[in-house]
Amino acid sequence: MPLVSWTENDAVQSARWRSENGAPPPVTVEIADDTLTANAALRHLRAGSSLLWRGDFHNARQLLKAVSRRIDHGSISRKLGISALFRAHRAERAERSQVLGGIVVLLEPGGRLALRRAPDIADACREAYGELEEPTLVSLTELQGVLSAYQWHEQGVPVPALGARIHPRHSVFSPSRSEYVDLVARVPLPTTREQLTAFDIGTGTGVLAAVLARRGVVNVVATDVNPRAVESARENIERLELTSAVTVIETDLFPPGRADLVVCNPPWLPGTPTSALELGIYDEGSTMLRGFLAGLADHLTPGGEGWLVLSDLAEHLELRSRDELRRLIRRAGLEVAGEDSTTPRHGRAADALDLLHAARRQEVTTLWRLRAKAA
Repeated sequence: MPLVSWTENDAVQSARWRSENGAPPPVTVEIADDTLTANAALRHLRAGSSLLWRGDFHNARQLLKAVSRRIDHGSISRKLGISALFRAHRAERAERSQVLGGIVVLLEPGGRLALRRAPDIADACREAYGELEEPTLVSLTELQGVLSAYQWHEQGVPVPALGARIHPRHSVFSPSRSEYVDLVARVPLPTTREQLTAFDIGTGTGVLAAVLARRGVVNVVATDVNPRAVESARENIERLELTSAVTVIETDLFPPGRADLVVCNPPWLPGTPTSALELGIYDEGSTMLRGFLAGLADHLTPGGEGWLVLSDLAEHLELRSRDELRRLIRRAGLEVAGEDSTTPRHGRAADALDLLHAARRQEVTTLWRLRAKAA
């Protein structure tokens, strides 16, 4: 059954809805073109209608920007406590995303966009969605994300610690924040034996597994529960010619066995992700962090180390305390053998206009060297 009810043509009536962040399909849809003003568009969107764009592609992008500027960004009081400020900020962004997501476009079979001045998006859509064999509706904001992700995948992200580029696939978290990579590249490796083995838990693009292999770890097993991340990591390991040292498998947290070094850079904020990409940032109930710590001791060789690489932004947002983190470490039968920290270098850390600047400017990323307590 078609998911929309208008009757412009057969292709539109048979269209299927596609959303990477789980947004529900549109219920009320109106046709929009270059004659629609941003004010009128915002009224329709806030009334619950979706707008199927049939005009010029570049004008659609301009309309999206204009509507975005008209959404009230100043309704949150900076007098709120930091945790309340964070929750209000997340709620505002979710509402904004919902409103802007109401501007939709129709992808024809093969991923073609039949709009004036539309770019060739077939390869980008194939990378994100696979082969599209029927007309498909997507939000314009999602399509822009697909095109941006495809550019990152094609061009790659420079990683100074590797002296190479990493190519993230669509919806896989990009290693654009290089401070956590630099920590793994510089902290001394365990000295339990000459030929080390390692696990990289939640590998994503495979960047940390690649760093460990370049540092001389002879056998790295990289894991991820996300099939796209597994594909991305395997692709990057092949590009870097490290397949003899790194094996990538799809599993939740730990592979079978033990290793001399177990590395994990979990999502750093407790919270509910709203898209596949946010899985690299938000971890509801700190599930991955807790699971890594709880299982670490059982997956270390005698004298081995676990490296937990974690931003403390959650502490500054009052979402998780340092004492809580230390309690989780102790309860898992672990002790801290050492720490190495660095400050973030991303632009938002220095942006005084950012609503959460008071927390971001204090952020520190730490590599915690953990060991199993002696029996």
